[in-house]
Amino acid sequence: MVSADFAERPVKKLVLFDVDGTLSPARQRASPEIIQLLRELRKQVAIGFVGGSDLVKISEQLSVGDINVLEEFDFGFAENGLTAYRLGKPLESQSFIKTVGEKDYQELVNFILHYIADMNIPIKRGTFVEFRNGMINVSPIGRNATVQERNDFEAYDKEHHVRADFVEILREKFGRLNLTFSIGGQISFDVFPHGWDKTYCLRHVEKDNFEEIHFFGD
Repeated sequence: MVSADFAERPVKKLVLFDVDGTLSPARQRASPEIIQLLRELRKQVAIGFVGGSDLVKISEQLSVGDINVLEEFDFGFAENGLTAYRLGKPLESQSFIKTVGEKDYQELVNFILHYIADMNIPIKRGTFVEFRNGMINVSPIGRNATVQERNDFEAYDKEHHVRADFVEILREKFGRLNLTFSIGGQISFDVFPHGWDKTYCLRHVEKDNFEEIHFFGD
């Protein structure tokens, strides 16, 4: 039986949505129509977002006016659920550094930065490694790139396999750390311990006993 917090919803299911490329264009705001659709859907089922970015970035994309994004969703899973909220209240979080260890973390980041410094690509901007609570995000051109620069790099990467080649080198050199390298979006890839992908968030909803869980993503 579904938990009491969701017993009044007509349909005892949970619907989870990816953020970038699903609820909104990559790193851009969701449309008012999408937000209204989610509000209507929430009257029928429990809803949640699952994004790789931190909560600050997700809030920028999904908030409307002064409304707290966590008030618009039953579940909020930033960083694939490593930072998690249920009905606006925080759940247990995890730490990338605690799991990997400071020494190995620094060796990994130092190698990444040296590799990017020697990389010959059309443009480079800023923020090549972004540290998050449960992962690091690596971008060869930098996350400060404009929307047009992101689009241009995405096309360039499809032809030259910049990220795929980078990931293969990291897998070979740091295999002992049991890390997953996940290419997604337009300009970057995520690095996190095995099992810390978007399915990680499911451990936070097990106790609610939903009849079904549906995920929508790009």
